Amino acid sequence: MKYTTVLFDLDGTLVDSGIGVTSSVAYALEKFGIAPPPRDELYKFIGPPLTQSFREFCGFDDEKTTLAIKYYREYYGEKGILECTMYGGVLEVLDSLKKKGYKLALATSKPEIYAVQVVKNKGIFPYLDYIGAASTDEKTRATKEAVIDYTLGLCTEKDRSKILMVGDRHFDINGAKEFGLDSVGVTFGYGSYEELSSAGAAYIVNSMEELDNLL
Repeated sequence: MKYTTVLFDLDGTLVDSGIGVTSSVAYALEKFGIAPPPRDELYKFIGPPLTQSFREFCGFDDEKTTLAIKYYREYYGEKGILECTMYGGVLEVLDSLKKKGYKLALATSKPEIYAVQVVKNKGIFPYLDYIGAASTDEKTRATKEAVIDYTLGLCTEKDRSKILMVGDRHFDINGAKEFGLDSVGVTFGYGSYEELSSAGAAYIVNSMEELDNLL
């Protein structure tokens, strides 16, 4: 194919972080004396920045959002970060893509301090040429667009028609479109085929193996 560089989302694309993220959100809500909803209702926190999620889904103001993120990190930094599993075929496909000559990058809205720890814990780090993540304060670089912009600045490939974004939510697809990148939606994460298709993903795959075959 025409691509030389592939940007990967993390949560819902390379790793299933559902338990860790939702448990951290539940912990934060409980600190406010709020009974958390069922776990499946908290999956919507996976993908967008926490600042956006606590405001949009909980109706928190800026001060309460900042405190909620502090509580979230109390749990996530100690336990939640370990409560994730890698999707099947991830390391094999990353290895295959590297052998084919692709440059690989992370482009995640997870704060860099946690993103780096996750990819190191899971053995993903050695395959990555660039690490693009949200800033630790989740303010100066928090949106998917800001993360992708930052990641593109790290890449040696400057022809955006040769860079591909891979992710599981519309945030990834819309972020890619903002910078003229083609995108691949993966259906094994937290976004549906309909969500990815409606957002305008150039390709949609159901497994890492399908992604490898596509490339």
